[in-house]
Amino acid sequence: MGSQGRSGPPGNGGPGEGEGGEARKLQEGRVARGKRRKGKGKGKARAGQGGRGSGAEGKPGPQTAKEAAGPGADAGARACPREEAEGGRSVEEGARGIVKGVEGSAGAGKEAQGREYGKKEEWRVRARRREGARPGRAQGRGGQAWADIAGTGVAMAAAAGEEEEEEEAARESAARPAAGPALWRLPEELLLLICSYLDMRALGRLAQVCRWLRRFTSCDLLWRRIARASLNSGFTRLGTDLMTSVPVKERVKVSQNWRLGRCREGILLKWRCRQMPWMQLEDDSLYISQANFILAYQFRPDGASLNRRPLGVFAGHDEDVCHFVLANSHIVSAGGDGKIGIHKIHSTFTVKYSAHEQEVNCVDCKGGIIVSGSRDRTAKVWPLASGRLGQCLHTIQTEDRVWSIAISPLLSSFVTGTACCGHFSPLRIWDLNSGQLMTHLGSDFPPGAGVLDVMYESPFTLLSCGYDTYVRYWDLRTSVRKCVMEWEEPHDSTLYCLQTDGNHLLATGSSYYGVVRLWDRRQRACLHAFPLTSTPLSSPVYCLRLTTKHLYAALSYNLHVLDFQNP
Repeated sequence: MGSQGRSGPPGNGGPGEGEGGEARKLQEGRVARGKRRKGKGKGKARAGQGGRGSGAEGKPGPQTAKEAAGPGADAGARACPREEAEGGRSVEEGARGIVKGVEGSAGAGKEAQGREYGKKEEWRVRARRREGARPGRAQGRGGQAWADIAGTGVAMAAAAGEEEEEEEAARESAARPAAGPALWRLPEELLLLICSYLDMRALGRLAQVCRWLRRFTSCDLLWRRIARASLNSGFTRLGTDLMTSVPVKERVKVSQNWRLGRCREGILLKWRCRQMPWMQLEDDSLYISQANFILAYQFRPDGASLNRRPLGVFAGHDEDVCHFVLANSHIVSAGGDGKIGIHKIHSTFTVKYSAHEQEVNCVDCKGGIIVSGSRDRTAKVWPLASGRLGQCLHTIQTEDRVWSIAISPLLSSFVTGTACCGHFSPLRIWDLNSGQLMTHLGSDFPPGAGVLDVMYESPFTLLSCGYDTYVRYWDLRTSVRKCVMEWEEPHDSTLYCLQTDGNHLLATGSSYYGVVRLWDRRQRACLHAFPLTSTPLSSPVYCLRLTTKHLYAALSYNLHVLDFQNP
């Protein structure tokens, strides 16, 4: 009787229990305390391995009785092995005790999970709902695999959310400011029209207000008017943009260095003996004559230095090359041996033929026509066609030595600049088709005012310079007797060459000390002067070429560069 009175259901601590009941109470208390200590470490694993419905509830799935019971049930079963062996009723009671122990353990685990992992489980549930698939029953390793998949989905969802937030922040930074004057809420086309009346300083200050205004004020349309009024910004007098690949704002920044004379001087090439070099630019290549050769060099990306190894060497003259031009992938050169040379740039094809009795001082080529001028007081017209090379079309008696020559952009006429040793103007325009004289330019040239360089700027305007120390600007639509504008060299030096940006900038090369002068054609006075040689090495500037960022000057011993991009 006593033993039966003591044999209650395992894990059921009623008041009628004996010593076995007290032992069971102590054992269950130890198990509960152990579960509470281990709840933090094992709660997450139990929630992922098994559970009906959501893992947040912590309920066990349909596993075996012993596996679902856990360590609490095992301890309860070990506490009374003698009572389980005494009757069939003890087996059912023992099962009920196991279930109660499991429920107690699950309750403790549920409490720990709710405190520690509530938020994480909520995100997992949301991720599952978004994916449109909810697990029914997870067993064993399948439940763990689903937990891993759900965790991966949550991580992917979080990463996608972060990317969306970043994109939204970028859109907000590029969007117009929410607060501010009502002016910024106007249509963008109207804002462009209003801001187009601002000057460069005002646009620069406006760009410092916010990111949206910084982007808005970088529009090329706002800077186009300013660029057309700036020096060497890539726009011609007629408004044609010659450098569409470079933002207009960046070109305006560099043009301020031209206006203020801020540049860095460097030497690209040196020669051991005295030369009279001539040069041309094409894309990222520089062609320069040295003695009886023409060498091609490639610029480095900065534009202020050259690759030392030449790309090509073009020979064929017996004496020095006096002049050459680039046309239709050909180099047309004039030599001191009285010959004209034709070189293909991308091949070894070279042809030379006798053109004049004395040295050929100048040559030009446009539209498949070559014109040449010589010391023998003649100018000649030649075809560039391969089957007619060397066949003279017209011979023109100029009655004076020809120093310079240029073909009109309309291909209808050409101009010659002579030594001015006769009683006629040194500038004369000839018909290209018939070779007949069309007109004289100017009537007040002093004797000896030879024209050393002449160039067409448009079909009706041209520039000239020479021994009389003046740069003259001619417009054939107004008058051929008097120039429209003229600029005088301050030190009365001969002007060997000139170059223009097609708009407001004019560069000239003087005969003494390698002085390069910059002129603003809207002013009479010289803007800046750059002496490139000292007294012992005084040299004329034989040739000038410029881009929007650099100016190149060829002297007797060196090839100089003025870098206006990085002064």
